[in-house]
Amino acid sequence: MSDPARRILVTGSSGLIGSEVAGHFDARGWEVHGVDNNQRAVFFGPAGDTRWNQERLTATLRRFRHHELDVRDRAGVLALVAEVRPVAIVHTAAQPSHDRAAAIPFDDFDTNAVGTLNLLEAARRACPESAFVHMSTNKVYGDAPNEIPLVELDTRWDYADPAYAHGIPESLRIDQSKHSLFGASKVAGDVLVQEYGRYFDMPTCCLRGGCLTGPAHTGVELHGFLSYLVKCNLEGRRYTVFGSKGKQVRDNIHAADVAAFIGRFLDAPRSAAVYNIGGGKANTCSILEAFAMSAARTGKVMDWVYDERARAGDHICYYSDLRRMQADYPGWRPEISLGETFDQLVEAHLRRAGSAT
Repeated sequence: MSDPARRILVTGSSGLIGSEVAGHFDARGWEVHGVDNNQRAVFFGPAGDTRWNQERLTATLRRFRHHELDVRDRAGVLALVAEVRPVAIVHTAAQPSHDRAAAIPFDDFDTNAVGTLNLLEAARRACPESAFVHMSTNKVYGDAPNEIPLVELDTRWDYADPAYAHGIPESLRIDQSKHSLFGASKVAGDVLVQEYGRYFDMPTCCLRGGCLTGPAHTGVELHGFLSYLVKCNLEGRRYTVFGSKGKQVRDNIHAADVAAFIGRFLDAPRSAAVYNIGGGKANTCSILEAFAMSAARTGKVMDWVYDERARAGDHICYYSDLRRMQADYPGWRPEISLGETFDQLVEAHLRRAGSAT
């Protein structure tokens, strides 16, 4: 590890996006510093444990160094960024569940909002010229997307308003809507990232992701839609659908496509950029459709039960309008299809299950 011009700091490095980003830049010859303290296991219990992924990164990446650090530790974050002086920071660490946030509001806000502030201020003091990419969320829009007229189809909802034929744009309002406490804490972090870009002229970017997925996902009931669904299908667990007749729609994007976009942004950074990142309409599915796609690959019929109570602030239909991203970075588009993603999820779960026996 010697080239300071190719040194990246990745928070949440044992998680889905963080680990994918670490692998992406290690393959590009970068020195990768990962920050993680397995807080997901605290938030979600043993099912959320990500130590296996940390161990995988340490064993397989050539230029990876793990730092056991909580982003809420202000002194520790300031010291680490000053020591490493990365040319890029990719911040993926978060409390990621809008359901769980209601039970742990202080942990949620301190992680998602204060942790983001700690990293931004550390970057401003030590390396203000370094690009800062923040994994935000589509929950910053609250339930405003639910105000868009919908049409009910056989297995899904879709937008009835042709103005949203391409999905949700970045211009949709983020206030005067119901967010969940998670959504509110992520709004705070999102706006802080934008403000450090505008006020201090730092190269910053908010990526408002929705259903991010891939074989490295440690899916649990409260977070990790496709990963958890496939796990339930393969293990014969009962899956609970909350509201919207199981026809609620999401666009799904593979973590590798997210990492690829981050690479393009770091090659040509902008200040205070905001993008909705997802698979776009071509990679959408409803829960009912996801059941069918999983069963087609496993041969197992999904065991599920319906609870008519929708989750507070949940989107009935959401998919990302990718046109702003593709206008600014025309060489990027999602490369991994939803079908291929399902194949990888099934294969990864079977492999992990086999190694555990």
